[in-house]
Amino acid sequence: MMTEPSPQPRPSLWADVKGAISGSHQDFTSGAIGRAVLILSIPMMIEMVGQSIFGIVDAFFVGKLGEAPLAGVALTESLLYLVFAVALGLAMATTAFVARRIGEREPEKASQGAFQSLVLGLVASLPFALIGLFFAPQLLRLLGAEPETVTAGTGYARIVLGGSSTVFFLFLINAIFRGAGDATLAMRSLWIANILNIVLDPILIFGWGPIPAMGVTGAGVATTVARAIGVAYQLKLLSRGVGRLHLSRDAMRLEWGVNRRLLRVAGPGMLQFLVGTCSWLVVVRIIAIFGTAALAGYVIAVRILVFALMPSWGMANAAATLVGQNLGAHQPDRAERAVWITAGANAVFLGIVGALLVVFARALVSPFSSSPEVLTFGADCLRIVSYSYVFFAVGMVAIQSFNGAGDTSTPTWINFLCYWVFELPLAYLLAKALGWGAHGVFWAITAAQGAIALVGVLAFRRGSWKKRLV
Repeated sequence: MMTEPSPQPRPSLWADVKGAISGSHQDFTSGAIGRAVLILSIPMMIEMVGQSIFGIVDAFFVGKLGEAPLAGVALTESLLYLVFAVALGLAMATTAFVARRIGEREPEKASQGAFQSLVLGLVASLPFALIGLFFAPQLLRLLGAEPETVTAGTGYARIVLGGSSTVFFLFLINAIFRGAGDATLAMRSLWIANILNIVLDPILIFGWGPIPAMGVTGAGVATTVARAIGVAYQLKLLSRGVGRLHLSRDAMRLEWGVNRRLLRVAGPGMLQFLVGTCSWLVVVRIIAIFGTAALAGYVIAVRILVFALMPSWGMANAAATLVGQNLGAHQPDRAERAVWITAGANAVFLGIVGALLVVFARALVSPFSSSPEVLTFGADCLRIVSYSYVFFAVGMVAIQSFNGAGDTSTPTWINFLCYWVFELPLAYLLAKALGWGAHGVFWAITAAQGAIALVGVLAFRRGSWKKRLV
């Protein structure tokens, strides 16, 4: 008489965490959804923290040089968000395409799509690089920079914007890894780049031995070189097939049909991020009206806020991967359950983080500046915007879930309505008409995040994203 095999014991939570960090091939279209969210989220959260550390490190060291250099870096970062917008739009399409093909069990087609996205990224980065190299001071003046800030920030702007291709490749290759479910590889490449930036920043900014002090420009060189080395590591992983995808010679040929499919999704995706980014530039322009101290304080607060938000972006990216792969496997209900589980976990996490930021706001901004006025603006911004963190958590998961399904149009409309129709008029009304100053802008940002969460959840519940083709 044959006996039934005893069921295999389920891995412990600690084993799941170790597997997530070390990298283990999992099938995310079957098994416990909570476990899939955990395994994908942990490396993606660590990766996103690494992404934000670039800005934190630059702000920390450049802040030692004074308000004008810090404001120059801040305005350059504002311009760089335009690069991020286009790169992220293409990255969203790449993640959706790769995840869908992996869910359909067609890794060769996923590799073809990965190569097409890299070609598109290289082409898209060239205009940003050329404009940054030749028109950096004019761009800073356009954003309201004072003459001292233009002088201090021009070298940094030229280097960082001139190296836009490193940003595109870093984003796109990590999008490929995430779509394939290889979140650990994305995490490693970001951290390699970050460690290099942390080492190079003080050396190039302040000088060391025979290396002359380059000031703010040194921060730009350090960041660009670190990103380039991170990209080289990513390409090595792809070419060797370390993860689920292997960028072989057979995959490295132009496929115009795949390019059109990617651009069909990437076009609204780029517009989605451009809408949000351009509205953020207007926010920066409004705050600049109230002086360099207000702008510098806002920059410090935003760096901390983004750093705190990045783990949540990791969870949201995990939801996007799960949606894409499960739609590819024809399991839309499983995809939807994954989104609600991720949104709940994200809300709890960011609620706790937001409370900590409110309590310790002054202590968190104090290492970045010695100016009492800058610190006051920074701490106030940190407290006010942190009140919206639970809404941030739910809204970003909803938005990324649309993107993971290949529906980049819906988030574009949500961003347009909540930022341009709601946030910007409210910011101007509170800041200028009602006389709240920069604080009025801070409150408008908080209100806009609540609106995005509400509209995003209502749109997600309609379920039209389940029928989206990629």
